[in-house]
Amino acid sequence: MNKFLIVGLGNIGDEYRHTRHNIGFDVISAFVLKHGGFFKPDRLADMAELKWKGKTFICIKPTTYMNLSGKAFKYWMDKEKIEMAATLTIVDELALPLSKVRLRGSGSDGGHNGLRDIQLTLGTDQYPKLRFGIGNHFPKGRQVDFVLGRWTPEEIPIVQQKIEKCVEIIESFATTGIERTMNMANSLNFE
Repeated sequence: MNKFLIVGLGNIGDEYRHTRHNIGFDVISAFVLKHGGFFKPDRLADMAELKWKGKTFICIKPTTYMNLSGKAFKYWMDKEKIEMAATLTIVDELALPLSKVRLRGSGSDGGHNGLRDIQLTLGTDQYPKLRFGIGNHFPKGRQVDFVLGRWTPEEIPIVQQKIEKCVEIIESFATTGIERTMNMANSLNFE
């Protein structure tokens, strides 16, 4: 595979910038920045195209809001003729502690609205996902505030470290494949 679709999930608008729910945007932005690319507004998404090690990366941040992420995902996958196994969706994950990331080749939406919409649009959950653990340290009934909230000063160094490592995970996914990358990524522990 020489062409990849990298999808960072988040919500557009300054009020969502750098919130836990927008970590997909932050990871993909770091990946594009590292490789000298830049995003430009395009159909259903801000898009950046990169070339690295003989591979092409179509990187998108959907501008449809989280709950309609599937529309942008499918449009760009079809437009660029990218197979599902060559896509990687980066998303926040409440069920994982901040110390963890999880890479899988398939799997349920886990209650995540963005993943749910992609799954409904594609008609399958058989597409790779990189889940960025955000933890679940919130009082009962305050999940939305937590997810849409910003990182605490104590969390920021770990988040920065994880973003850098997620950029390496994207690179490894494209160069060594999902199996070897899963073995590396899923054993990581960030303190």
